[in-house]
Amino acid sequence: MPVEAVARAVGTPVYIYSAGAVLARLRELEGAFAGRDPLVCYALKANPNRAVCGLLARAGAGAEVVSGGELRRALAAGFSPRKIVFSGVGKTEEEIRFGLRSRLLAQNVESEEELNRTIAVARRLRLRAPISIRLNPGVEAGGHRHLATGHGAAKFGVAPADALRLCLRARREPSLELKGLHCHIGSQILDPRPFVAALGVVERLLGRLRAAGVRLSLVDVGGGLGVRYEDESRGPAAQTLGPARARLQPAALAKALAPFLSRWPDLGLVLEPGRFLTAEAGLLATRILYRKRIGTSRFLIVDAAMNDLLRPALYSAYHPVVPARLRDVDEVVCDVVGPVCETGDVLARRRRLPWLPAGELLAVLKTGAYGFSMASQYNSRPRPAEVLVEGGRWRVVRERESYRDLVRHER
Repeated sequence: MPVEAVARAVGTPVYIYSAGAVLARLRELEGAFAGRDPLVCYALKANPNRAVCGLLARAGAGAEVVSGGELRRALAAGFSPRKIVFSGVGKTEEEIRFGLRSRLLAQNVESEEELNRTIAVARRLRLRAPISIRLNPGVEAGGHRHLATGHGAAKFGVAPADALRLCLRARREPSLELKGLHCHIGSQILDPRPFVAALGVVERLLGRLRAAGVRLSLVDVGGGLGVRYEDESRGPAAQTLGPARARLQPAALAKALAPFLSRWPDLGLVLEPGRFLTAEAGLLATRILYRKRIGTSRFLIVDAAMNDLLRPALYSAYHPVVPARLRDVDEVVCDVVGPVCETGDVLARRRRLPWLPAGELLAVLKTGAYGFSMASQYNSRPRPAEVLVEGGRWRVVRERESYRDLVRHER
């Protein structure tokens, strides 16, 4: 499907997703762990569009949510409640109540006070709350400090000693059903060794629980499988998220985790990929508005901005940028920048690109995760449309916002 055809019909900027790429990633992950029949719970925060989620729900996947809003999105997209896990360090009482009434697979408890509140809500509702305890194993992982969630200074989960105590308490509480342990250590992980280290901590805790007569039914190893954003070996890539290494292959992860899984054959396995399923399945199409030179610096000013794609400004993240169609034009080293009134509104720094004129189309690649989901209306810019391509057809799965939408809820 030519990107130019979609952009001409829908306008720019526009996010375009490939259904086939999303489902191929799901099949790859399930196949790697086929011997354990894993439950793949898609992390909605990566891309919560209902059409994208619906693809995964119809393919048999579950969902991982971190707010009451995401839980409602997951249910609306068709995910079975029994395949949904609910994480988050700051669940409100209303969110806990809604989760329990929805009869989810598990709510991941991340503190003792959250456990207390869950017990109180479950007692009032006269329901038995299915929970897992989220363990913080003290393992560093992730390509950026904002993406690491499993180390001791992170806000997520509880320390191993506290996890043991909370598990033993939960086991004695009639209003709780202790299902398992949850351990998500970060995002953009390109090496299986942090997973192995984290599961070593999980295994020691499982052993102590078993010695105390506590048997669990599942272990949730979280997500975090990294993808490769930097494809180019040439040209100055000044801002990157870690080295340009290949993505972590599911087969390599499965092989690394096999010893642990073989020692605990009765535990159901839950995986929580987000970025891995959708990042490489999406692009952001944007048109060039102007070319500009200031001294030795050159800029391609485009109609997409940091409000449409925040990752480069927030994380100094790298996304490949390519012309939508080949042109016989000289290449220059330039910055691709947006119209937002911020010096940090740079989508790509010091890239070697054709010096294309206004009206030409660029594609910012690998933006299917944490693209639209982090978009805003900053500078009073309506958020872009979203399009899903399935085979030789495409359809708009979220309309472009209008200027009226900017003030719709204001009084």
